[in-house]
Amino acid sequence: MTYLSFREVWEAKKRISSFVHPTPILYSEPLSDHTGAHVHLKLEHTHPTGSFKLRGAANKILSLDDKVLKKGVTTFSTGNHGISVAYVAAELGIPCTVCISNRVPKAKVNRLKKLHASVEVVGSSQDEAEARCAELEREDGMTVIKPFDDREIIAGQGTIALEIMEQCPEVDEVIIPLSGGGLLSGIAFVMKSMEPSIHITGVTMKKGAVMHESLAKGKPVILEESYTLADSLLGGIGTENRYTFPMTQAYMDKGVLVEESQIEEGLIFTLEHHKMVVEGAAATGIGHVLHSNDLKGKNVVVVLSGNNIDHDVVLNLLAKS
Repeated sequence: MTYLSFREVWEAKKRISSFVHPTPILYSEPLSDHTGAHVHLKLEHTHPTGSFKLRGAANKILSLDDKVLKKGVTTFSTGNHGISVAYVAAELGIPCTVCISNRVPKAKVNRLKKLHASVEVVGSSQDEAEARCAELEREDGMTVIKPFDDREIIAGQGTIALEIMEQCPEVDEVIIPLSGGGLLSGIAFVMKSMEPSIHITGVTMKKGAVMHESLAKGKPVILEESYTLADSLLGGIGTENRYTFPMTQAYMDKGVLVEESQIEEGLIFTLEHHKMVVEGAAATGIGHVLHSNDLKGKNVVVVLSGNNIDHDVVLNLLAKS
């Protein structure tokens, strides 16, 4: 089955060019020495919104016509997608309401408010926030910008893969944080379309790993959310998931669950060795690499997905280390 076309990804690249500039790839000598691999870091946390989500949000919103845009947009988000939707909406001068759960860290809430978005805190899960967005769509005519299960969103994230292939064409494996699957679906689709032998690894935290459990059960499931350092990976995938569940099924070669201690280790390693602060979701890939024994000799790209983390969390981790 065809879930997406290469044309859509190239169209996304052109459409978002005024909002999104290519992000660098950094060769990690410390990780390469540690693993015996050639490890590169794709720095998606360097976008002005602090995460890769800007790509998909910009592509979706810019695909809407002016009449629809005037009524505004709304989204449900654990933070990064909401920040990106709010950023694009602010740049375009259109109304924006972001619905979030009470688990979203303070740093992300403050960032949303600085972008002049209307923020509604709804319940303790992303599913509850999603239900509120549906109400806003019915009542006010706002367009819901889904975080992941949407063709334009996936195509936007797929532009990362175009850059990886240009920057590191010798890549053998791409390690990608996995939550709703928009990031992995977009990158994996492009990679597998160009070179099927490229290995796609999805990494997620053990607590509330909805996509991982859904793949194991063969259908989307609902899990209760709980605290994790990788809070950006929280949230359901939707029981009526149309794209990212089957695309993850089709294109992911291996799914890995990462311990909280490994996420902490990845975050501290990135700070100490590369002087970069990333959030827990981004550190899952580093944490996995630090404990992998099957990467030797490979050309590996690890996607650092975002940097929106509370300062207090970083300070507490440094105090523990």
